[in-house]
Amino acid sequence: MNIHGISKPDQTLLFKNFNIADWFSFYRIIAAPFLLLFILIDRREVFSWLLLISYSTDFIDGQIARKLKITSSRGSQLDSVGDQVTLVMGLTGLVFFEPGFLKQHATLILVAFIPYIIQMLIAFKKYGKATAFHTYLAKLSALTQGVFLLWFFFFGPVYWLFYCMILLGILETIEEITLIFMYDEWVAGVKGIYWALHDKRRVKKK
Repeated sequence: MNIHGISKPDQTLLFKNFNIADWFSFYRIIAAPFLLLFILIDRREVFSWLLLISYSTDFIDGQIARKLKITSSRGSQLDSVGDQVTLVMGLTGLVFFEPGFLKQHATLILVAFIPYIIQMLIAFKKYGKATAFHTYLAKLSALTQGVFLLWFFFFGPVYWLFYCMILLGILETIEEITLIFMYDEWVAGVKGIYWALHDKRRVKKK
């Protein structure tokens, strides 16, 4: 944001500039310490309900942003951070509450998780921050992750859903890495590789 000719990039991080959709995203970030607390004190049921609320806000913020036409790069980035924090908390809950399941399927989980870490490192090296492409595949992957984790914590594992989650996670990560190399500059809101091929933003601004 530029005020009286002075660039103030950190202005967008001030709470007073957050819109209602941003606050739903921000909720997921501030909920993380509480999720961790309930993990550490072994309150699985409370943790599960709080995780359900966090995943619900992920759906709500996107709907509000589109309906009120208040989508922004800041909102996309905040949404991505909220998603990542919620996923990490979900996986942390899995480690503490279901260590047996984790050990049994450690190889598959690592096959999906290591490329994700690599993708994050590439993004930070190139853009200085996480991506916020929000592709269709990423949304489907996040939905599958949320449904699997929540069902697991409330009722138990659904194995076909677990395998779908792993597969979608790998495919989504490959797509994210591909998009990083397709875009010279950080952008938000890319539906997928097909749409990126027709996106004028791929041309680096001079």
